[in-house]
Amino acid sequence: MERYQIILAYDGTGFQGFQRQEGDRTVQGEVEKALRQLGWLGGSILSAGRTDAGVHAAGQVIAVDLEWNHSTNALLQAMNANLPEDVAVRNVQITLDGFHPRYDAVRRTYHYHILVDPIRQPLKERYAWRIYPEVEVDRLHAAAQLLVGAHDFAAFGRPPKAGGSTTRQVFRAEWLAEEGGWRFEVTANAFLYHMVRRMVYLQVMAALGQWSLERLQKGVERAEPQLPGLAPPQGLVLMEVQYPLNRQEL
Repeated sequence: MERYQIILAYDGTGFQGFQRQEGDRTVQGEVEKALRQLGWLGGSILSAGRTDAGVHAAGQVIAVDLEWNHSTNALLQAMNANLPEDVAVRNVQITLDGFHPRYDAVRRTYHYHILVDPIRQPLKERYAWRIYPEVEVDRLHAAAQLLVGAHDFAAFGRPPKAGGSTTRQVFRAEWLAEEGGWRFEVTANAFLYHMVRRMVYLQVMAALGQWSLERLQKGVERAEPQLPGLAPPQGLVLMEVQYPLNRQEL
């Protein structure tokens, strides 16, 4: 039996999140169903983290112990043959027995897409938050720079476990122009629950003049309470999870 590290991509629109929930359609549930078709007898896959209902992924990482007497490419093909169209295995490799996709991760990267338009765009809004009027670009960039560094982000989310640390290290936070709007790219050692969506919401509010950069800065540096609200889930994509090279593969 080997432990396999698997990278998943999925469109989160039709899922009630990643984590398995009784009676709900979830990414974990569909992946485990596919694995059972291949003889998997485990109780639960391991994952790099859970994503909310409606959130997408290009680089979610899972790990599973499986008796498989064929190549990793054959496993990729077999899993995809048993998965629904809104989930796909993008990569499979054998990893170390003790590898855990969540606890071994050293960096995670998310993207968030904003569409700027006064009129609905049904074909684009499945993967973006449509806002209007246009944001003040200088304020948007200034807001992003406030997030970089090691801070107590208690005003931006809650830890996965009650009583856990709310300190996180943000290595990069940047807004990039793209067709019709903006893309927020953020990389950190880990994220609190709802942290990226809170970050995006507060930055956009600051860039629209509905929240001050000074108050945002106090939220980052002093964990002072912030304007309530979340950016909607459909603009968010888990892009990549990174691991130390000596823990990633044999």
